[in-house]
Amino acid sequence: MTKNNIEEKSASSGFNPAKFLGETKDEFAKVVWPDRQQIISESAAVILMVGLSAVSISLIDNLFQWLSGKLFS
Repeated sequence: MTKNNIEEKSASSGFNPAKFLGETKDEFAKVVWPDRQQIISESAAVILMVGLSAVSISLIDNLFQWLSGKLFS
């Protein structure tokens, strides 16, 4: 096998770290990064929704606990 055949074979099969890093850099260049205000507002929305979900689950759990206490005791 000649040197060119070996290079072609290794390029066509297997992992090429240099190519991977180059493609990763290209993909990161396509990302639209959020600004500070967008991060703050979306973080606040997530925290609010998690809090509301926790309160809702707690209320439903307490309701079922109360109902099961009335029905089974």
